[in-house]
Amino acid sequence: MDNLTVTSEQVEELAKNFSRTDDFVRVMTYYRCAIMEIQTKLNVLNQEFSLQYDRNPFESIESRLKKPESIVEKMLRRNIPLTVEDMEQEMTDIAGIRVICSFQEDLYNLADLLVEQDDVLLISRKDYIANPKPNGYRSLHLLIDIPIFLSQGKKHMKVEVQFRTIAMDFWASVDHKLKYKKNIRDAEAVVGKLKICADTLARMDAEMEEIRRTIDADGEKLHE
Repeated sequence: MDNLTVTSEQVEELAKNFSRTDDFVRVMTYYRCAIMEIQTKLNVLNQEFSLQYDRNPFESIESRLKKPESIVEKMLRRNIPLTVEDMEQEMTDIAGIRVICSFQEDLYNLADLLVEQDDVLLISRKDYIANPKPNGYRSLHLLIDIPIFLSQGKKHMKVEVQFRTIAMDFWASVDHKLKYKKNIRDAEAVVGKLKICADTLARMDAEMEEIRRTIDADGEKLHE
């Protein structure tokens, strides 16, 4: 089958058959376990941070597993053989976690503490906060190798972890929704306005960080 001519109906049918195989079901369970491992680590760090600094470094954690249709569509588009083994080897975004923080400084601290743990292997780090995408997108992306412990032994799984502030996540959510809108008049102008909004929110993040530091500094003086 020519990957360039596969219809959405054919992708759906391929995904249905692919997702029913025992190997696929088993591996997706492993990805869920890997997500739980990282969530546990983040929740422990959150509790410790709260005790030490009297505030939580993150507001929420969201997780997701890529849907079979999206997996198959991406594998076909990249000419990856439609096997579970190739899926595990070639795809890095099947399991994902998004961590939403109030402040940018906490975001970086939490990410550093996570990758410093002995059983966490950092595969790649993409800092779209220090180096935003041209459209204004900001986020810190970590690709992590995490071991899960099974009855048959240890297995290493890949999980993508994204760290964002509340403002960054708001912008990314709106931008994602607008990408699916069709027949937008003057789309270039809309893109330009979104970029302006992203820059404005980045300045707001910086100002909120400065306010927090001022409040923390004043609080320390009161306890001297």
